[in-house]
Amino acid sequence: MAKYGQNAGAIAALVREAEVHRDVYVDPEIFELEMEHLFPNSWIYVGHASQLGKPGDFITANIGRQPVLASRHTDGSIHVFYNRCPHKGVKIASEPCGNTGKFFRCPYHAWSFKTDGSLLAIPLKKGYEGTGFDDTQANEGLSKVRNVVIYRDFIFARLSDDGVSFEDYFGESLSTIDNMVDRSPEGKLAVQATPIRYMHTCNWKMLVENQTDTCHPMVAHESSAGTAVKVWKREQGSSTETPMAVQLYGPFMSPYEFYEQSGIRIWPNGHGHTGVANSIHSNYSDIEGYLGQMVAAYGEQRAHEILGEVRHNTVYFPNIMVKGAVQILRNFIPIAVDRTLVESWVYRLVGAPDKLYERALMYNRFINAPTSIVGHDDLEMYERAQEGLKSNGNQWVNLRRLYESHEEQDVTAVINGTSERQMRNQFHAWSKFMTMDMDKRVEAAE
Repeated sequence: MAKYGQNAGAIAALVREAEVHRDVYVDPEIFELEMEHLFPNSWIYVGHASQLGKPGDFITANIGRQPVLASRHTDGSIHVFYNRCPHKGVKIASEPCGNTGKFFRCPYHAWSFKTDGSLLAIPLKKGYEGTGFDDTQANEGLSKVRNVVIYRDFIFARLSDDGVSFEDYFGESLSTIDNMVDRSPEGKLAVQATPIRYMHTCNWKMLVENQTDTCHPMVAHESSAGTAVKVWKREQGSSTETPMAVQLYGPFMSPYEFYEQSGIRIWPNGHGHTGVANSIHSNYSDIEGYLGQMVAAYGEQRAHEILGEVRHNTVYFPNIMVKGAVQILRNFIPIAVDRTLVESWVYRLVGAPDKLYERALMYNRFINAPTSIVGHDDLEMYERAQEGLKSNGNQWVNLRRLYESHEEQDVTAVINGTSERQMRNQFHAWSKFMTMDMDKRVEAAE
């Protein structure tokens, strides 16, 4: 028997002002309700326009449980569809990406569709004459996702017909994407490599929360990043140049005071970022020629403004994180209540020195890969939490650090860098987007 069903009140009760019930992480029913409500009601990242470089290129993705397909049409436009044939429901494309040529062809009965989704041909179509086929939805071709926005080549979609507009959903948080794109002297990013994919045996929200958890690095990563720093101090001798690996690992051991002063900025609808005044990416060595390229492109003042904004992790609710300073996006894809596929994408700054791309690729391998010594620290904590939350001793997760009574919701604010307010911000958004359409559905059913 369903414990929560379509009961908006029961689901909202899982989120208190500074606590959340363990069911948000461990209950399979809650997970399925997220797939049914949260993800369709939110704006979800589908992919990047550079992955669709020429007509016929396509990528596939999932929004909750819904498989979707994005393609570049012959006129250069990009379209997003539900990834199913309107005949028998077979997925049109099963690969993560590829080029379909001039049309998509269903592998079951050879129905074919133009790359804008319109129906192209059906074998033996005369068999449909006089059947009323022309008046069916199937005759319209692939079903389009109607709410699609391409923002600076980032493709977002919302499945629900009604909901918060793209502009109102993201608001000022889009400044992180702006900054990442503007770091290219040409104002353009490009995906040139497949992502690192890494399965995590935990709930997807644990990964999202961890992106703005600044009280764990110096603890959880002491044995990995801390050891790397100790070894370098022991072995560096007279060297004055810090190896790239140490530059990437070392800041994880920054003290609490560093993170407190760095700050966190929260935005409405669950978005927020660490590293307002400073971040672990601030002190990487300069890349020869890069500043000159930026000054030539933007002017002295604007170039320094762009490069001086060195945010750490920006969470775009519900399930992506952007590192503008190293051109990385991590997509936390829910598979099951205790399984999350993490895709870590690296973008090239078009027109910038190759060394910047090499550094971003290195960061991704060192920090986000299954072979990462740092990533395994986090995964062990997620697995322990997933197991520990089965305990009946306490069914509530505490998010009270630097909590102030009657905190305002859906506001923009800069706060102490070790606050858990961004986590509270995310769960406020979780409750809102989980329940915003439930009352309507219940009324319609009655």
